[in-house]
Amino acid sequence: MSVTALRTNAGMDHGSERVDLAAAFRLAAQMDWHEAVGNHFSLAVSDDGKKFLLNPRWRLFSTIRASELILVDSDDADTMNRVDAPDPSAWCIHGHLHRFLPGARCILHVHPPYGTALATLADPTIYPIDQVTAKFYNRVAIDRDFAGIADFSAEGERLARSLGTHRHVILGNHGLLCTGNTVAETFDALYFLERAARTMVLAYSTGQPLKMLSPEIAERTALGWEDYGSAAFCHFAELKRVLDVTDPSYAT
Repeated sequence: MSVTALRTNAGMDHGSERVDLAAAFRLAAQMDWHEAVGNHFSLAVSDDGKKFLLNPRWRLFSTIRASELILVDSDDADTMNRVDAPDPSAWCIHGHLHRFLPGARCILHVHPPYGTALATLADPTIYPIDQVTAKFYNRVAIDRDFAGIADFSAEGERLARSLGTHRHVILGNHGLLCTGNTVAETFDALYFLERAARTMVLAYSTGQPLKMLSPEIAERTALGWEDYGSAAFCHFAELKRVLDVTDPSYAT
């Protein structure tokens, strides 16, 4: 039995969910998506999506363990009065998204280098210029109304609306936010969204015009990605397998 499986069965409430989310933090740190002790990941563990796991206040992603994730309820008005109260912006963003978007079971929000650079442009659109950028063709919302650090209720509600019918959003002048049904699917989406942003930034850096795919080819490519949905679970499982060898403490 793998280290992950052993830890998952160690008696923790929501053990498998905790292990997956803890792995996402460690992997995000390895990929340089983290920013000091800010940024936040969450995962719903109740049927209505309102009870969710969240990283503890002001901890490095690279040190977070499964058992240390806090369990909060988006309907609990006293959450910020708890001894282990989360970061105010984490509560604002994730609390509102889990309250208003029950389908967003997992929410990963970071300020990664290329996604953030793209988000600062007047036009942060991810254009279909290769098969990775085409994965997000007409499938990413863009929020153009940055209002400062998201630590007040109205901003949390606005960010919840910003997703619209999409699962992912480029937060203008801010960063990236991905949602999904599971940690594996959401992490995989974030991985490719940051890579798509990298391709855009590098292409722009040449100063040459972009050669875009036709709308028909772009849509066909995006639909083609959907046929490989199970690859997200294999991708995440492989990443966890490496963690089990290099630093299994994430699962404790």
